[in-house]
This record gives sequence, structure tokens and C-alpha cells, in this order.
Amino acid sequence: MAIMMDAGTADDAPRSRDRRSHRAAARAEDRAARRGEISGSGPVRGEQTPAPNAGARGKFALFGELLMTGLLVTVVSLAVITLPAALAAGIRHLRRYVAAEDSRSTLFWADVRAAIVPGLAVGAGALALTGILLLDIDLARSGFLPGGAVIEVIGWLGLAVIAVALLTAAGAWTPEHGWRGALRAVPGLVRADVPGALYLAVTAAFVVIATWALVPLLIPALGCAALAVVAVPQRRRGR
Repeated sequence: MAIMMDAGTADDAPRSRDRRSHRAAARAEDRAARRGEISGSGPVRGEQTPAPNAGARGKFALFGELLMTGLLVTVVSLAVITLPAALAAGIRHLRRYVAAEDSRSTLFWADVRAAIVPGLAVGAGALALTGILLLDIDLARSGFLPGGAVIEVIGWLGLAVIAVALLTAAGAWTPEHGWRGALRAVPGLVRADVPGALYLAVTAAFVVIATWALVPLLIPALGCAALAVVAVPQRRRGR
């Protein structure tokens, strides 16, 4: 009888250790999933409904992600005409991060690859229009044109329109609908949220002023611009 009890105890010991190891592994996995859910680096666990803007709970982590996104956007937009694709990828990256979805950098580069070639036409068009308006503003200030003050105001308004349209289109871009669908959506999005369009105009002005004051500030300024495109529509939902 004693021998049988000793044998049963010997068999139970490995099973008990296996159960403890399994529970410890499950707890470690749950803690890792919780950190990924809160930080935005991983998906929400199981079938749980994510809290609104769950990835934005860590303010310092969000600031770090903003700087990293600004750096990535700056690198991709070095050719200037690649700025629309860079902004679209950065906005989608921060949108995933804020929503506590999968926000690996590989997804950012996948968006860049999908957006960059079709986006070259968008970037070239925006660059050409910007150059024309800047030339008009310069000529208006020179005094060679009659009504120069009016032309200068129209030029600045035109630049604001281009900036808002570019940011709105970048925020609306998806790999499925492409740039054509994003550009078509711009008028409706602006009409639906005119104050939001003004916020984006101020954001664009902030990027220009910050860069003019100190060129390296372009990196965080572009990150702020991408985050603004994500945050501006959220304020309406918050109401």
C-alpha cells in the first residue's frame, strides 16, 4: 500500500510542476499582451473591445512614437514629391498605434510601398501649384503687379487650401481605394468638418513656422501633423 502511494505521489509531482509552468507561461503571455494592447504595439487580446484611443494612454510613449513617425515621414519625403505617400503611411501608422492595433514598422513600410508610386503624381501636382503660388506672392510683394496686396492674400489662401487638401487626402488614403479615391473624398470631408479643416490649416502653418525657425524641428513637426490628422476627426466622435 505504501509503495502504491509513493508511486502515485511520484507521478503527481511532474504533473503539478507542468501545471505550475503552464500557469506561469499563461500569466507571462497575458502580461505581454496587456503591455502590447496598452502601448499600441500589439492587437487587443481575445474578443475584448478596445478602449477608445487605448494606445494613447502612455503619454511619453505616444510622444516617442510621434518623434519616430516624424523621422520616418521625413526620410521618405526627402524627394519632396514623395511627401503625400510619407504622410499617408505615417498617419496610418499613428492611427493603428492610438487604437492599440498592430503598429509594427513593417506595416508602415508596406503602406509606403503601396502609396509611393501612385502618389508621385499627387506630390508633383502639389509641388507645382505651390511653386506657382509662391511666385505670385513674390511678384505681388515686388510692386510690379497692380493689386499686389490682394494677389498676395489669394496666394496665401491658395497655399492653405493645398496644405489642407494634402493632409486630408493623406488621411483618407487606403491601399484599397488609392489616391484617386482619397482625392475624391476631400471635398466631402472638408464640408463635413469645416472647423477641422481650419485646424489642419493651422497645423500646416505650424510645420512651416517650426521648420523656418529651426530646420531639425521639421521631424517632430511632421509627426505632429500626422497625429493632428488622426486626432481632429476623433474630437467630433468624443462629443
